[in-house]
Amino acid sequence: MAHTLESHSPGPLRGRDMLCFSHDWSADPLSKTHLMRLLSRDNRVLWINSIGYRTPTASRRDLARAFRKVIAAAAPVREPEPNLHVLNPLVIPAHGSTWVKRFNRWALRAQVERAMRRLRFERPINWVFNPAAAVVAGSLGEDLLIYYCVDEYAAFAGVAGPRLVSMERELLARAELVITSSERLYRSKRSHNARTALVRHGVDWSHFHRALDPRTQLPADIAALPRPILGYFGLIARDWVDQDLIVHTARQFPQASIVMLGKITMDLSELRRMPNVHLPGHRPYQTLPAYCKGFDAALIPFPINAATLNANPLKAREYLAAGLPVVSTAIPEVRVLGSCMIGRDPEEFVGQIREALASPGPCPERSNSIRHESWEARLSQITRLVHAARTIDEPIPLNELRRAA
Repeated sequence: MAHTLESHSPGPLRGRDMLCFSHDWSADPLSKTHLMRLLSRDNRVLWINSIGYRTPTASRRDLARAFRKVIAAAAPVREPEPNLHVLNPLVIPAHGSTWVKRFNRWALRAQVERAMRRLRFERPINWVFNPAAAVVAGSLGEDLLIYYCVDEYAAFAGVAGPRLVSMERELLARAELVITSSERLYRSKRSHNARTALVRHGVDWSHFHRALDPRTQLPADIAALPRPILGYFGLIARDWVDQDLIVHTARQFPQASIVMLGKITMDLSELRRMPNVHLPGHRPYQTLPAYCKGFDAALIPFPINAATLNANPLKAREYLAAGLPVVSTAIPEVRVLGSCMIGRDPEEFVGQIREALASPGPCPERSNSIRHESWEARLSQITRLVHAARTIDEPIPLNELRRAA
């Protein structure tokens, strides 16, 4: 196999074929997106769109998604960016019965292997971000299998927890390296695989730093809103947004505007009754720095649950890269940053917002404080871990793994 790729990455992650089982490529960039984009500079990547880990319902949204999946599966593998190819697999979105699991294993493996043959992939490194891919992980001629765990998936609403836990255990047993993005995930996964590392998320600093660029123009839909503007971007779902907390905040700041950008998948009837809460819907990733420029403070109003306690919110670093003061609920991976204001109950959350508004809007010092936590820096850490996984037969010592944190 011949590669004509310019070299940017050191060590073992260069000139390789790679698989990535993740979310849909067309969705907003997440940790997987940023890392695979960097890796595709020196490697060829086959990105396998989401095979689903939630049990679908008869809702209009789930039926529409299923229809889109069927249509997309008929399309050939495409290359949206150089060296990054996207496959839309078709599987049964359920993991309960034995026959469904067997069918999915056969169907998914056949589709991925066909794409690999067309691309002439050989001995790939398999990056598994979706534990449902356990049905085929390790059976695709991989040279290395990495489970990259960024969430406690079994804690999500609508997920068949015990079945997903079982699949993840299979994946943990097979993986030659496990990378986790939070301290809690590190602790729970290391009990099943001694080669487990903690590598916290990076940030696309140059992108969000555009909030401080004088040439960046405020979006028209927030430019005329009453100040101050308290902003949020991200999925607006039951797992991730404490609606009661936002209602309380809106009542405490009646002259302020609360702007929540993102796809909505929960009942927001309470919020919609608040005259100073604005729900413009999803906005493209490219526009987020412009919205950040218009925010006076940024919010992470996560409820405290098993999903959020294990999460490492990308938005915390993105808000900081935009130079914004950040107010969050007591999420461990936000607290560890040391740059965000933490509200442990609704009153303290509101009090921290008042303090944040004493120094509102994008600030160069806040932005520069996070500049060193780039995705390039994270990839350097990951490269060292991959090298260790390939050269050490015994479990990597704890202090070596923790060094990547």
